[in-house]
Amino acid sequence: MSALRVLLVDDEPLALRRLETLFGDIDDVEVIGTASTGDEAEAKIATLRPDLVMLDISMPQKSGIRVAADLASDPRPEIIFVTAFEQYAPDAFEVDAADYLLKPVRFDRLRQAVERARRRRTMRDAIDRLAGTPAGTREEAIWVQIATGNLRLPIAQIEWVEAARDYVLFHTSTRSYIHRISMAALEQLFDPQQLMRVHRSTFIRPALVNGVQRLGKGLIALEMEDGAVVQVGPSYVKIVLDRLSLA
Repeated sequence: MSALRVLLVDDEPLALRRLETLFGDIDDVEVIGTASTGDEAEAKIATLRPDLVMLDISMPQKSGIRVAADLASDPRPEIIFVTAFEQYAPDAFEVDAADYLLKPVRFDRLRQAVERARRRRTMRDAIDRLAGTPAGTREEAIWVQIATGNLRLPIAQIEWVEAARDYVLFHTSTRSYIHRISMAALEQLFDPQQLMRVHRSTFIRPALVNGVQRLGKGLIALEMEDGAVVQVGPSYVKIVLDRLSLA
């Protein structure tokens, strides 16, 4: 498998150095360059043709959102936005970002996002076909908005869910989808045997839990198959341990 070629874009030198350090611990990636403005990012994307661009949103000259929106459709690198401001999430997914990371970037979330971007590059045809997936005998999918319209996302594709203000993020193996719905509504929609609530702002798929971290004082976190580490709310700890047969 060839290394994923990555361009890092951020106007803060410390942020760039931190990303370079984190990428040093991720297998099969190669950081091929850096940029500190939107215009420089566009130039380097055109000349270096990276597979993945880690793109800061708030930058001089041209925002990361604008850079991503103006990219040619083919060939187009995968985009992972990095920002200190979560309010940009809806705009980020409007331009088909693979993921959206908040600063300071955690290693587990970066690794998860990179693997998602890697899979997206090899599974685009399969993702395109999701729109034609036939409906089952019960509600088994959610219509989500994407840059080109709407996509029927099978619930079976959702690995975990996290709340983001008035929206939720559906995380799949290849990308995240943003959708406006309440966590309470999702609790009614999801089969708890498939997607269980483990926090007031999180659902997970129990079958994808690889490990449990004991945090002390009765608190735990779940290590997911994709590398994400998900906190379990105090009131959910017992039911989660029971479900995982660890009580």
